[in-house]
Amino acid sequence: MWCSSTNSIALTAYTYLTIFDLFSLVTCLISYWVMMKKPSPVYSFGFERFEVLAVFASTVLAQLGALFILKESAERFLEQPEIHTGRLLVGTFVALFFNLFTMLSIRNKPFAYVSEAASTSWLQEHVADLSRSICGIIPGLSSIFLPRMNPFVLIDIAGALALCITYMLIEINNYFAVDTASAIAIALMTFGTMYPMSVYSGKVLLQTTPPHVIGQLDKLLREVSTLDGVLEVRNEHFWTLGFGTLAGSVHVRIRRDANEQMVLAHVTNRLYTLVSTLTVQIFKDDWIRPTLSSVPIANNILNLSDHHIIPMPPLKAAENLNLVTSTPAKPSSPPPEFSFDTPGKNVSPVILLNTQTRPYGLGFSHGSAAYSSVLSQGFGIPGTGATQGFRTGFTDVPSRYGTNTRGQPRP
Repeated sequence: MWCSSTNSIALTAYTYLTIFDLFSLVTCLISYWVMMKKPSPVYSFGFERFEVLAVFASTVLAQLGALFILKESAERFLEQPEIHTGRLLVGTFVALFFNLFTMLSIRNKPFAYVSEAASTSWLQEHVADLSRSICGIIPGLSSIFLPRMNPFVLIDIAGALALCITYMLIEINNYFAVDTASAIAIALMTFGTMYPMSVYSGKVLLQTTPPHVIGQLDKLLREVSTLDGVLEVRNEHFWTLGFGTLAGSVHVRIRRDANEQMVLAHVTNRLYTLVSTLTVQIFKDDWIRPTLSSVPIANNILNLSDHHIIPMPPLKAAENLNLVTSTPAKPSSPPPEFSFDTPGKNVSPVILLNTQTRPYGLGFSHGSAAYSSVLSQGFGIPGTGATQGFRTGFTDVPSRYGTNTRGQPRP
């Protein structure tokens, strides 16, 4: 109502800070409610993220209000209306008192944590530079202005100072355009102060790892990987559950002979100093020893005898084989690809008659054949006699190694 009566957009911009203070009180009530609630099956990690969501919503709404003020101020530069200063100064001090009372009298845990953990705004940086200069002259003020002021108190004082300057310039020179300039300054200060808090709370909602604890987490994980029985630490994920509360999960691979409960206790003890809500999955090494039972072996392989016949895999279908030569009946079939110097292609097959002795152990019938039939088929060694070089099963042969041309045993 006072903003409408004075027609001051600067006072409207400062009033948006009062609305933000009301949202901060709601956030404080949510914080107390979260402290009394216990984790449930639906919300197994508790209700701390409601605080984060409340801070994010409050800061985003304050930035939207600042954008609305910038839009209205751009329209007023084209046609500047007349400003009534009757309640301008009174409204400024009432809003300043309410803002300071709200921020300083109540311990608002969520906003206090965000203001310290978030990055500094441009207004805080400029005031910090000015404070160092003042503290160099008056060292006693260092406890008030350093290391950095509360951003909410700072923006309240800066907005009130801009409204006081606006009141004086309008009263002295009727310079109404300064009201629009003050409104733009307050909107920019509001946006610059709330933006780092929105970014910080938004990262918490996205379950990202806080940058300031990454180094400590890496150190703890290296210590865990050196524990007795631990082979590997993988699939680690750590995130901020709420303001000041870190949660995480990790998979630990251990040796087959390690004690699971002992390793779990040591890992939890190391990480609990930094991660309050921790889930550790322990699993043993998954390598498998090759065993003899895993290889399929025929029952008769272990009981081989001298006359055992090992079945050979069929090369082709039975109808494509010649029973005499055991070679494909179709000589025109193309050889396999990349089969250079194939013996079946360059060497003529040996034809074995049914009356001669067949090789031993290849599935053919074996035994002793007539000695004359062996010699008649040309199996003697050329140039040394027809009967040299053979071992037979006959006992009436003159010598085991055969005889020479004179019929005497060869040494």
